[in-house]
Amino acid sequence: MVVRFNFQDAKQTFVVIREGDGEASLSFLGSMTSNLPASEPPFNGSPASDSPRPRQVLKAGGGGASLNFHEIWLYRDLLWALSSREIKLRYRQTALGAIWVIIQPIMSAGILSFVFNGVAGLKTGDVPPFLFTYAGTLIWTVFNTTLSKASSVLVGNASLISKVYFPRLCLPLSVVPPVLLDLGVSLVMLTALLIKFGILPTIAVFLWPLVLLITLMMALGIALVAASLMVSYRDVQYIIPVALNLLFFASPVAYATSEVAKKVPAWAVGIYNLNPLVGLLEASRFCLIGQGEVNAGALAYSTIGAVIVFAIGMKCFKAMERKFADVI
Repeated sequence: MVVRFNFQDAKQTFVVIREGDGEASLSFLGSMTSNLPASEPPFNGSPASDSPRPRQVLKAGGGGASLNFHEIWLYRDLLWALSSREIKLRYRQTALGAIWVIIQPIMSAGILSFVFNGVAGLKTGDVPPFLFTYAGTLIWTVFNTTLSKASSVLVGNASLISKVYFPRLCLPLSVVPPVLLDLGVSLVMLTALLIKFGILPTIAVFLWPLVLLITLMMALGIALVAASLMVSYRDVQYIIPVALNLLFFASPVAYATSEVAKKVPAWAVGIYNLNPLVGLLEASRFCLIGQGEVNAGALAYSTIGAVIVFAIGMKCFKAMERKFADVI
């Protein structure tokens, strides 16, 4: 694409060659200036004269399947702005505001502990059922919120995508800071509960950030695939909530994996252990409250699975990125 600009007042003309397709945007041209001398005669619509005119070649980034960390870093202000907007809009026009960050996990843990421990009679060992469940909901909430919000973020920002170029990966990544902010509040509440029940964390607590990182990688990997598909197929937005509900009951959020082996046959336990969240949830609970155990095999399985899923998600997202603005 060749774009010619004629500045009559300054008697300047420059030519921009824009290489790209699909979502290529000219919004960046507003900030560009000409380097031509003021004595250059204005362009009158006729072919260029024999004297060469300055040319600048601009190439759209993000065309390959690799992750360009440098480009993401250049747009870090946009990434922060998107995250800040999400945080500000989340509890706007609510009576309790940010207090919901505290109320929601407490209510969830209370209801789940009543159902799984009080009604179903599933044991939680030496740890009070409420604390056991609350510790389990931390990693699950990170996975659930990251996946559900990041998978729909492209469709939710369709107007922004169709108007201006920026690394589209900034949108799903902008979901992570608000999730970590909520997690920080929940960890403060967990600390208060540990003090109340007189439970001291072990040295394994230093392993917990690794569990968190693996969980985020897995959630983002799945979300990148879902977000890429949702641009063309809106059916995905209805599949994600159903899949997450099924996965919740198939994961040891409010019950221990040892209880599963007591109630289902061995072959069913084998299928159950294929869920990569099983190892992550058990490891998370062990690191935080010392209940359960860290199964090295299960944790390695979850780690390898998270890396593979994240790599597939990145490749799928980057391969389809050029078409987002045209299709969405």
